[in-house]
Amino acid sequence: MTLRARLTTAFLAVVLSPVLIGALFVGTMVSKLTHERATERLTVAAGSVRTSVGALCGQLRAVAEGVAAAPADQRLATAQRMVSAGLADGVHIDNGVDGATTAQAPAPPWADCAGPDPQVVSDAVAGFEALSARVPVAGPGGEPTGTVSAAIAVDGDLVRRLAQASGAQLTLLPGTGLIPGAGAAAPEPDLAELPDDTFADDAAEDGVGATLGDAVGELAGAAAGDVTGAAAGGLPVDDPTADGPNQPLGDPAAMAGEPGDEAGPQTVPLEPEPAAPPAGAGPVHTTMLGSDAATITGYAATLGEGAVGAAGNGHLVARLGPVPGEPLPLAVSLPARPPTGLYLLLTVVVLVTAAVAVTVAWWLARTATEPVVELALAADRVAGGDLDARVPVRGNDEIGRLATAFNHMTRELHTYVAALTASRDQLRGHLGVLGDTLSSTHDLDRILRVILQTARHATGASAGVVLLADPATGALVGQCTEGLSEQWTTGERGTLRVPYGLGLTGSVAATGVPRIGRVEHDGPRLDPGEPDCRTYMVVPFSAPGLGEASAFPQPGALPAARGVLALYDRLGRDEFDDSDLVTLRTFAGQAAVAVDNVRVHEEAQRLSVTDPLTGLFNYRSLRDSLRRESERAARFGRRLCVLALDLDRFKEINDSYGHAAGDAVLAEFAQRIRYEIREVDVAFRHGGEEFVVLLPETDEVGGVAVAERLCDAVRREPIVVPARDGGADLYIKVTVSIGLAVLPDHGQQGAAVLQAADEALYAAKAAGRDTFQVAALGGLLMASGGASSSPQAPRQARGR
Repeated sequence: MTLRARLTTAFLAVVLSPVLIGALFVGTMVSKLTHERATERLTVAAGSVRTSVGALCGQLRAVAEGVAAAPADQRLATAQRMVSAGLADGVHIDNGVDGATTAQAPAPPWADCAGPDPQVVSDAVAGFEALSARVPVAGPGGEPTGTVSAAIAVDGDLVRRLAQASGAQLTLLPGTGLIPGAGAAAPEPDLAELPDDTFADDAAEDGVGATLGDAVGELAGAAAGDVTGAAAGGLPVDDPTADGPNQPLGDPAAMAGEPGDEAGPQTVPLEPEPAAPPAGAGPVHTTMLGSDAATITGYAATLGEGAVGAAGNGHLVARLGPVPGEPLPLAVSLPARPPTGLYLLLTVVVLVTAAVAVTVAWWLARTATEPVVELALAADRVAGGDLDARVPVRGNDEIGRLATAFNHMTRELHTYVAALTASRDQLRGHLGVLGDTLSSTHDLDRILRVILQTARHATGASAGVVLLADPATGALVGQCTEGLSEQWTTGERGTLRVPYGLGLTGSVAATGVPRIGRVEHDGPRLDPGEPDCRTYMVVPFSAPGLGEASAFPQPGALPAARGVLALYDRLGRDEFDDSDLVTLRTFAGQAAVAVDNVRVHEEAQRLSVTDPLTGLFNYRSLRDSLRRESERAARFGRRLCVLALDLDRFKEINDSYGHAAGDAVLAEFAQRIRYEIREVDVAFRHGGEEFVVLLPETDEVGGVAVAERLCDAVRREPIVVPARDGGADLYIKVTVSIGLAVLPDHGQQGAAVLQAADEALYAAKAAGRDTFQVAALGGLLMASGGASSSPQAPRQARGR
């Protein structure tokens, strides 16, 4: 991606990110607020419906109480006057033996305000035809003698009026609103035990309770009086011909009988004949149109009373009833669709902002990057070798200052290239010789001598010396010299030796800081062990892992260098300059690499014959040593004892404690082997947990003594494995089995003797482990596993 593209992207990210985040925030908050507002409206609408139905229940209860309060022979007439006054659409009087119902009463079933009737079978009811309130009738002694039920017809007109009062869509659900069969086990509600104010609170909210009770009492006290006058005394009665909440709903003629029949008392059963409603029945009455009504009806059937949810058509639905005070199963719904217009406006704003931002970002990026492009083109020309390339300077801003600096740099670079070209040919020959030497040999003396010669020729020095630190003596010892008199010899017994930290070269090695100057002006005082000079240039060199300064006994000395490269008395000029110092430091680095390569080569040689875990010689070294020792024993008529050792049950240690613990056991076992053998004896790791020990000039008796000591040393003390992660140390008991063979008793060749020792080792394993066996011709002889009384071979001094 180019700089212009990155600047454009950064500007767009800075500008558009807040816009997009703000648009997303506004859209999310608007959607959330719209949903919350719709939910609040739905809650208010549901409360309004509850209040309205509660007021109707309170009105019907007051009518039923008024009829029940009238004398028994006047109850039917009182009920008829209540119906005529529009306070109810029908009244049913049940005296316990038979019953009577006013003319034009709504057809059953009636939904009782006291709650679902357990006697009504849910599967047999397609929908309620009326809303009723039932009160008990008390006899002269206060005993219940029957009930009075007042009802008002439930039809589409009533549902529409309730919807208008709530400001939401309203749907009367089919059936009783109960799960089929759920009401069969419920006890029948005792209307006498209901508190008098069951519906009073809801009715009082609309101002109906007080006036309605007075009006009903007045009608009950003057059954023969004028119903219209009683209503005028404070009863809130609408005109029967008007459209109002108290208007009898439905077709009175259809409820009373055929036309021409005389109006009068009739018996209307409150429970319907068993007839299951059709499957998938829609709403009984609803204010919604089309498929929304079926969707709301189906979704509301899944909700519990008082629950609120969202239907598939985007409407919020609240389920009401059936419960005491709200016997009708109703669904109140409101549309809750997202504000698509606002979303469209936000999209347009974001797109316009993005277009403007892209235009401005492109212009700014082009203006800012054009000088940089010119500078990059000039740099490419310089990189291609055209040192005459220049950048036009168009101002004094940062880009202009950068162009000026670039032009100055190219001029200086042209001068430096000319000077370097002159010295390149001179150094090429010396570096060629140095490179050939470094790549063709690991002879440290030869490498250092070539480095010193090349440094002398490159700087024009008359003499030079390379000194390396000797950890054993704490001094710098001369390794090679050039241009010095014969009195200055090198090596461990040479005269060129400077204590670490003293004189010119000793102080440079101690501090690690190169020095350049004249002795009489800049010092320091020369040590007797270094040559005299007028001018000097001394550079330290070191390599990773080569500083053995901890062995230097000088108090306070810092392990700064492995050695020093010193040049004396420059030819042609009085003193060395800074460029000479840079050149000498380069050669000092080569000397450090040379020393490190020699060390690495020596370390690689050591590792090629050594096991890295135990520090013992490896199998490759075993083969060479066994061949060499067996040939020497055969040549001089000496004996060679071979011990084959194997740790018992080592696999169980790895399985129980892990391979890290197994490695620790192997390392400690190797240390115990070193402790129990002589300096002339050699121990090897044959592979895994198998080891071999060669005992030169040792017979069977001496080998048995060593085997006994090894078994006892391993058995005597458990091996301690240091804890990891703060846990407890592990104490692992280990034993070893050993096979012993002697050359030439058990073989004439080293390989044969090793094979015999290995077979004896297997015999020791078979004999129960933690012991040793001696190979013998024609069989195996088991030696004593305890302390031997035979002469023991010399053992290595403790601590080795």
